[in-house]
Amino acid sequence: MKLMGVVNVTPDSFSDGGRYLDADAAIAHGEELARDGAEILDIGGESTRPGAAEVDAGEELRRTEPVVAALAGRAAVSIDTSKLAVAEAALDAGASIVNDVTALRRDPEMAALCADRGAGVVLMHMPGNPRTMQDNPSYGDVVDEIKAFLAERIEAAVAAGVEKERIWLDPGIGFGKTVEHNLELLRRLAELRDLGRPLVIGTSRKSFIGKIDGSEVDERLGGSIASSVLAAAEGADVLRVHDVAETAQAMRVAEAILG
Repeated sequence: MKLMGVVNVTPDSFSDGGRYLDADAAIAHGEELARDGAEILDIGGESTRPGAAEVDAGEELRRTEPVVAALAGRAAVSIDTSKLAVAEAALDAGASIVNDVTALRRDPEMAALCADRGAGVVLMHMPGNPRTMQDNPSYGDVVDEIKAFLAERIEAAVAAGVEKERIWLDPGIGFGKTVEHNLELLRRLAELRDLGRPLVIGTSRKSFIGKIDGSEVDERLGGSIASSVLAAAEGADVLRVHDVAETAQAMRVAEAILG
């Protein structure tokens, strides 16, 4: 089990609202997450919360490149982007993973870049884009449909030259899903393991927790830990979290109990 610590270099993230927009603050935060046990630091310069405004590549690059360069020696670094220019610059600066919420669909050259650089790739499920994804999301069987989507994206990535062993999968908790869709995915994560690739799960501070218990975003630590620990028990390989130290402690205790 690996922990992926979130470093949002954005003014409008749902979880920290610009707290780490300054590069020095973001770097210090990433260093703290690494000390707390994050083996991967996921650096993003564009919010993907529901309804978030799009950021042009130049601004996203300005936000992320110095942070990637500074943190690349502290842990494995993933760049959370769907833009080719941002991914390329981040890989140049020391990132080794591209975390693409569009599963390599936005830019047809992204897969070729990852293949050429030997980068790891996180393929995530999201219907539409962050501005439209929560417009009445509907599925017949949410797990079956997402499993089929991810299988197709694996095939597309491999066809573009990405080594299958470098692909990780993210079902996209909170991205174009209702509360019930999210809960069903978490209950049935084992079915996604049939695809044969590691699963990345991000439930941390997300709105479905608040819809269950009425909590605000800064009151969701308990729900974040509960959903992360249960996701790990159901087969998650990587937990993408904001609160690394607390999640690491919870995982140690859960693993000791479960053996």
